[in-house]
Amino acid sequence: MKLIIRLLISTLAILVAANIIPGVQVVDTTTAIILAIVLGILNTFLKPVLQILALPITILTLGLFYFVINVFIIFFAEYLVQGFSVDGFIPALLFGLVVSVVSGILGMFLD
Repeated sequence: MKLIIRLLISTLAILVAANIIPGVQVVDTTTAIILAIVLGILNTFLKPVLQILALPITILTLGLFYFVINVFIIFFAEYLVQGFSVDGFIPALLFGLVVSVVSGILGMFLD
């Protein structure tokens, strides 16, 4: 049950971010649900590998390279999900930040 609620929270965060940030388009709610699933899978399996591989450059940039990894994950999700598009690096960066903040705020009510 908790997994379904987390999925709904992520979907709501994606819809909020897509409506706030110019340059990010999500066609409909079904696309947002699929995008939430894809982002969850990518963040679970691909992101830790990328963070380990990019550890030296992350240390050199004092942790700012984690944002670049997050943007890469969003662009990869854009490639995988039809109906989701991001127009550039800055909209993808802002999309990741807004989704994280909104999911975090809504997730606080889950615990």
